[in-house]
Amino acid sequence: MLKSKDLLGLKQLSAEEINEIITTAEMMKMVLDTNNKKTSHLQGRSVVTLFYENSTRTRLSFELASKYMGSVSANISTSGSSVNKGESLLDTARTIDMMATDIIIMRHNQSGAPHFIAPHLKSSVVNAGDGMNEHPTQALLDMFTMKSSFGKIEGLKVAICGDIFHSRVARSNVIGLTKLGAEVSLFGPPTMLPMGIEKMGCKVAGSVHEAVEGADVVMGLRVQLERQNQSLFPTVSEYANFYSITQDVLKLANKNAIVLHPGPCNHGVELPTVVYDSPQSLINEQVKNGVAIRMAILYMLMARRNQQ
Repeated sequence: MLKSKDLLGLKQLSAEEINEIITTAEMMKMVLDTNNKKTSHLQGRSVVTLFYENSTRTRLSFELASKYMGSVSANISTSGSSVNKGESLLDTARTIDMMATDIIIMRHNQSGAPHFIAPHLKSSVVNAGDGMNEHPTQALLDMFTMKSSFGKIEGLKVAICGDIFHSRVARSNVIGLTKLGAEVSLFGPPTMLPMGIEKMGCKVAGSVHEAVEGADVVMGLRVQLERQNQSLFPTVSEYANFYSITQDVLKLANKNAIVLHPGPCNHGVELPTVVYDSPQSLINEQVKNGVAIRMAILYMLMARRNQQ
């Protein structure tokens, strides 16, 4: 049972809550593997996605998760809403809340936006990514994928390489993985590494080779040019030469290591297509696991609401 009515970040979740979400997702994935994906867990309930940033995987997986579970669902994008008329975030959220909405799933370009609106609403709020802060559901599906592969998370060596500075995925993974006992190493260009990030309990490697050596999980991160006012590296080709997870780099990992990426991937930049499509890659499986994790979160939030 989740302690809060909202899921705002992995900072707010205990190790026990994270494990319970993953265990619930295992059951939800069994539903996805059947011919009839329809359940009644959210029958008579309402879910709204409110996205202030573009998304394919996160938004669609939440929408499918809610529909698979029988809810009434709707989606709002800023381009087609009163946001373009100057409506504030809080007014928009309150409007949705007053329409008898049970769960609001929000992505916003400002860090802390879900935390700001949640106390003002009766609806449960799920953080689908806030600025450069957290992306809790992505980290949960990543951990679900790791546990499905190795049967555990405690003791795993996880290498996360790429644009760490702008990555809410990296932050949520570091928080969640360290809570569950994994060893996390980060690597990226010096201009893309936040100062003092090792205080979160992770290690900062000196090279991509050092980060990947002996790793059980190797995760690439997209270079987020849209969050940069100026380029933090000379050229894309130079980035690929020095920081890409190539086949030669991957050979340094454990022989049973898996490759992950939150998507979308810039092929030939974070990692070449041959690695993306390799037998070690579970990038496509992550997408399926994302639906299961989001089904689990919706189920657990609704179970809590049902007891109120």
